[in-house]
Amino acid sequence: MPTNRQDAWSNDEDLLLAEVVLRHIREGGTQLQAFEEVGKQLTRTAAACGFRWNSYVRKQYKSGIELAKKQRKELRKQAQSVAEPEESEKEITVEASSQEVAKPKISFEDFVSTLKSLYQQFEESIDSQEKIQELEKKVAFLTAENENLKKELQTIEQDYKALIEIMERARKMVVLQEEDRQQKVKFQMDKNGNLERIEK
Repeated sequence: MPTNRQDAWSNDEDLLLAEVVLRHIREGGTQLQAFEEVGKQLTRTAAACGFRWNSYVRKQYKSGIELAKKQRKELRKQAQSVAEPEESEKEITVEASSQEVAKPKISFEDFVSTLKSLYQQFEESIDSQEKIQELEKKVAFLTAENENLKKELQTIEQDYKALIEIMERARKMVVLQEEDRQQKVKFQMDKNGNLERIEK
């Protein structure tokens, strides 16, 4: 049975480590400073905190790290904008004027007609989907019917071949009987010199 180490990290300690490191990233501090701060609070070494962060906790907070980095960039931009108020005012007026130019003006009637056409396209797509489903059902039915007709055709072809064989046998039998009859018929001369048929 595995036993927990006495120096094992708890969830609360992992959470504290993550919060402090993310705060330092956000505020522009170093991770080493964060490890030292957490180490003092948890009575652990900065190296132990750094090892725990890199081996386990960091993987759990990838999105949090990205967010903290973005917030750090925003804080730096804000600090620069406070330092240079005239340039930021110029940028704001340029951005505002470009936004005003970029906004398209559309009348309410055009908006309503656009919505109507979109709704009509939506209904047509639903109708076409229903038609597609009906056609798929028809295709399935016709495929099944085609298979049945193929089976019937095979049966008819087999019956036809059997009938031809029977007729061929019957013909051969008739020919043989005819030959037998011809062989049985004999002729002889009568007193007047005429041929007379004699059957055995």
